[in-house]
Amino acid sequence: MKNEEDRQKNTANRMAGKPVGNKGRTAYKPAGKTVSATGKDVKKKHGKQDFKAGNMLYPLPAVMVSCALPGEKPNIITLAWAGTICSDPAMVSISVRPSRYSYDLIKKSGEFVINLVTEDLLKACDWCGVKSGRDHDKFAEQGLTPFVSEYSKVPGILESPVNIYCKVKEIVAIGSHDMFIGEVKGITVDESLMSGSGRFDLNAAKLIAYSHGEYFALGKKLGSFGYSVKKR
Repeated sequence: MKNEEDRQKNTANRMAGKPVGNKGRTAYKPAGKTVSATGKDVKKKHGKQDFKAGNMLYPLPAVMVSCALPGEKPNIITLAWAGTICSDPAMVSISVRPSRYSYDLIKKSGEFVINLVTEDLLKACDWCGVKSGRDHDKFAEQGLTPFVSEYSKVPGILESPVNIYCKVKEIVAIGSHDMFIGEVKGITVDESLMSGSGRFDLNAAKLIAYSHGEYFALGKKLGSFGYSVKKR
């Protein structure tokens, strides 16, 4: 995916002991030994391998974020760096490189839509992550339908089971990426995931996860929140 290309190349180079692509960084070198307070080498016995600091928090949801400026074609950027940061008010975050085409669309419009990805949407999700909106009409070329709700002027993706409409509240410049903090203004969900009693069965949507450069279907259910202390 677009956000991950440099990171994956650098990770592969570190694993091979080669210089990484970014200037000023050194090649990965296995630690092997540590130095004690007395200056003597101490052999490691814990069976762990050291790595330089990096992004290794996986798995993550791969999401398709739609964005647009008034009167222009909407775009989609695929991201794995998205997350929940607050429940009241409902707030989320996405991190985007300033060089990305979608960055200015989100910054200027002040809105974005997080669209969850299913197994059926995975190929389009990956394609939108490696192609640029500067050169492609991603909705049209992937056969996706822009869907405008009452919550935002930016369209969501009709084929996605969940569309999360967000208003940008703050942009935090961190380093390689800027973090957009968004307040959730509303959500639309696929009616096929609603039961007769009004319960929303999100886990029936066949969502996917992203882990270290690869996509995975969610596996079998292992438990529910609080199961470890539930009385039997």
